[in-house]
Amino acid sequence: MFSNNHTILKTGDWIKAESRDGELIIGYIESLSSLEGVVKVTVVTSDNNQTIGKTIPILSKQVKKLPVSNVTNKAQIEFLLDLALSTGDKEWFFALSSELNAMKQLVNGAR
Repeated sequence: MFSNNHTILKTGDWIKAESRDGELIIGYIESLSSLEGVVKVTVVTSDNNQTIGKTIPILSKQVKKLPVSNVTNKAQIEFLLDLALSTGDKEWFFALSSELNAMKQLVNGAR
């Protein structure tokens, strides 16, 4: 964990960055190297399709931490479930599945 322009970055944070070639990158931090000032980011979406799914180094000063969002509806949870599957994050997938099931039970109980 280290600071970047008054923002604390840590493993697992979702970030937005721009590559050296000006391409938009959105992904999450796999690891940090405070000595080199570099974060290794697994790319989830990008203007360059060849980088999607790869882990690439980015200077920490080029990284902007994305705000944590609160999921409020079924469509958002379903989207995040797809994202958890595509990134292979089992723990997050199970947590989202539980949240979706709880939402379904709440709706069924209100009928």
